[in-house]
Amino acid sequence: MTSFEVERLPLTRHHLRSWRLDNRRFVNWPVVYILDDGKRVYVGETSNAAVRMRQHLDSPERGTLKAVRLVLDDTFNKSVCLDLESQLIALLAADEKFTVLNSNKGIVDADYYDRTRYRDTFQEIFDELRKQDVFTRSLPEIENRELFKLSPYKALNQDQALAVEDILEGLFEDWDHEAAAPITVQGDPGTGKTIVAVYLLKLLRDLRLGRDLGEAESDVLFADFFTEENHHRLEDARLGLVVPQQALRASLKRVFAKTPGLDKTMVLTPFEVGKSDEPWDLLVVDESHRLNHRANQASGMQNKSFGEINEKLFGADADHLTQVDWIRAQSRHQIFLIDVNQSVRPADLPQHTQKALIAEADAVDRNYPLRTQMRVRGGADYVSFARSLLSAMPRKREDFGDYDLRLFDDLGEMHDAIRTRETEVGLSRLVAGYAWEWKSKNDPCAYDIELDGQRLRWNQTQKDWITSPGAIDQVGSIHTVQGYDLNYAGVIIGPDVRFDERVQRVVFDRANYFDKKGMENNPRLGIEYSDDDVLRFVKNVYSVLMTRGVLGTYLYVVDPGLRERVRAVLQNRSEP
Repeated sequence: MTSFEVERLPLTRHHLRSWRLDNRRFVNWPVVYILDDGKRVYVGETSNAAVRMRQHLDSPERGTLKAVRLVLDDTFNKSVCLDLESQLIALLAADEKFTVLNSNKGIVDADYYDRTRYRDTFQEIFDELRKQDVFTRSLPEIENRELFKLSPYKALNQDQALAVEDILEGLFEDWDHEAAAPITVQGDPGTGKTIVAVYLLKLLRDLRLGRDLGEAESDVLFADFFTEENHHRLEDARLGLVVPQQALRASLKRVFAKTPGLDKTMVLTPFEVGKSDEPWDLLVVDESHRLNHRANQASGMQNKSFGEINEKLFGADADHLTQVDWIRAQSRHQIFLIDVNQSVRPADLPQHTQKALIAEADAVDRNYPLRTQMRVRGGADYVSFARSLLSAMPRKREDFGDYDLRLFDDLGEMHDAIRTRETEVGLSRLVAGYAWEWKSKNDPCAYDIELDGQRLRWNQTQKDWITSPGAIDQVGSIHTVQGYDLNYAGVIIGPDVRFDERVQRVVFDRANYFDKKGMENNPRLGIEYSDDDVLRFVKNVYSVLMTRGVLGTYLYVVDPGLRERVRAVLQNRSEP
C-alpha cells in the first residue's frame, strides 16, 4: 500500500505562516521538496520544510519560484530523502522540461536500511509526479538519454566521491603553484571516469559562480569546499574539458549546453587547445589514452596543424612532442582520466607516455584510482574476463550474477535477440571490430557486412549514432561507441582475429582489417607496426566493445576455431 503523498502548495510568505498548524511534517520531519515556476526547478530535502522555504524566499534566484511540491511519507528518514533528492535532480535535468537550478555539492550513492523497498516507492513517486506534469517522459526514456547517462547531477558512488574529494583537496593545495604536477585518474571501462570529469567541472563552476555559497549543509560531502576562498580562487578561472573522440565530444557538448553553469564552448578538441592564444587555469582531459602523438593524422589539415601548434608552443616541430605537451603548455593545471588498455590505434598516446604521466602524478600523491564497476552488472570480474578472452590465457568464467552473456552461432539469431532487447529496454545495438570495408560510406546502396544470409551496413553517422534513426539495423564501430553505455551489446568478433591451432593462440589477420589508421606505420618516427603490435590494439577494441553492455553482452565469432575456443571458455570447459 502506498504510504507517500505529494502535496502541492503555493510558495508565498503568507501561506508559510499557517504551515506549523497545517501539518506537523512541515516543521519536524524529513521531506523532499520540488520548487518550480513552470520553467525552472529546484529540488531539496530538509527536516524543517517551513524554515527551509523561508530561506528559499530570501534567495534572489529561488525566491521567484511559484509553487512547492512536498513529498511526504511517515517512514522517510535522512538517508531516504538524500537518495530521492539525488534521483529527482538527475531525472529532471535529463527530462528537459525544466532548467534545474541545483548545484551538485556531493550527494553520494550510499546504501541504507531497506533501500530496495524505498527504490520501489521512488518509482511510484515518479509516476505520481509525472501525472502532475512534473515529468514529460517515462522513466526508461529518461534513463536511456545521454543527458541522464552523462549528467553532472548523478550521485557518485563511494569510490568516485573519495576520488573527487581527493582531487579537489590536491587541486586547491596546488592552485597557486605554477609548476604543479598533473593529476591522473585511472579506471577500467565502466568505473565512471567521464562522470567524474563532468561532475568535477560542474562543481568547480558552481564554486566559481558562488552558487549556494554558505548554504551547503554540513553533512553534504563537498560542503567544506564551498568557501569564500575557493570562490575567489575560481572567480576568473578558465576551465575546459578536452575530449579527443568526435562522437563523445558531440554528446558532451549537448550536456554542457543544457546544464546551468556549464557551456558547450568548454568542451574542446586537442587541436582547439593547441591553437588557442588564451591559456586555461584547468583542463580536464577525458579518454586521455586517445590523445595523439606525432603520427599521420586523420586529415592533411590536421597534419599541418600538428606541426604549426608545436612551433607556436615550443618554437620547433620536434617529433617527440604529443598532445599531452600541448595541454600542459596551455594550462596551469591538468586532470587526465586514463586507461592504458583502451588505446585502439597506433596514433593514440603510446603506453610508455601514459605510464610516465601516471608515474609523475603518483610521485606527488596525485594519482587516484577508480575501482568500482558502475556500468556492467557483471561487475569488475566480468570486465577482467572480457579483457582476457582473446589473450593466451583467458580467465575462467565466473558467476556474473544475472548478467546476460551468450554466444551465438548465427548472426541473424543474435540480431533478432538484440531487436527483442531493444523493444524491452532500449539502447541495444550491434557493434563490431573494423573487419569489413566501409563500402556504404561512398555507396549508400551497398552493404558492408554479409554473413549467415544477413546483410548489414556500418553506422550511417559518426555523431550520436546510438540514438539515431535506423541504428538498430546498423553496426557500430569502436569510434561511435567508446565512452558510451548500451543496455545490450551484440558484439561481432570479425575475421581480423582468428585462432591459430598450430601456435595455440589468437593471431591478427591483416588482410581482414580495414581501419587504415589502425595499422598505419609511422615513418616520421621510424616505427613499423608488426602483426603482434596491431593485435594489441585490436584486442583492446574488442575488450572495449565487450564492456559497453550494462545488462548483457551477446557474442558472434566469425572464425570457427576462435568460436570454439570462446565457447569452451564460456562453458567452463577445457580449451579445445
